[in-house]
Amino acid sequence: MISYPPQPVTLVGKYVELYPLRQEHLPFLQEAVLDGRLWELWFTTVPTPDNMSKWIEKALDEESRNESLSFVVKRKSDGKFVGSTRYMNIEKDVRRLEIGSTWYSKSAQKTEVNTECKLLLLDHAFENLKCIAVEFRTHIFNVESRKAIQKLGAKEDGILRNHRIMPNGTIRDTVVYSIIETEWPTVKINLQYRLS
Repeated sequence: MISYPPQPVTLVGKYVELYPLRQEHLPFLQEAVLDGRLWELWFTTVPTPDNMSKWIEKALDEESRNESLSFVVKRKSDGKFVGSTRYMNIEKDVRRLEIGSTWYSKSAQKTEVNTECKLLLLDHAFENLKCIAVEFRTHIFNVESRKAIQKLGAKEDGILRNHRIMPNGTIRDTVVYSIIETEWPTVKINLQYRLS
């Protein structure tokens, strides 16, 4: 039975646990975002510690309208919360959504954390929610994010020019990638191999 749109769920892997984002996670996320001062990256929209509560409120409001479903990421090796990710731009009439608004503490970057988070989210999207496509979007200048998305096995769909206005006033070109349902079995094997 298909349960769509996505509802709050806990996803557990070998390295990470993803829990539905709640206001009680505020102090943990405020601490996590300090590791690397992530909000200072001009091409991202990561909340500051002071703005984190409003950021969580907005995410929960979107969840109540079935527009997005946010998660906090807990690293199992030390029990620390190291970031957040979400299903977003959830389409109501087509089982298609985006994985995005992802950020991790500097100490969790370039580790197995992102790979396993994506494996868990993609697995749930394709195998439980029966999505026909999962999308990823990033700033054209976010080279590290683009490399990470390509390593997942996602294919570039194109560039949305003058797509967003960033908090600093610059205009963002957004690179769009996707994985479609027929590609998922191969992408899954690749992600499992990378984690082994």
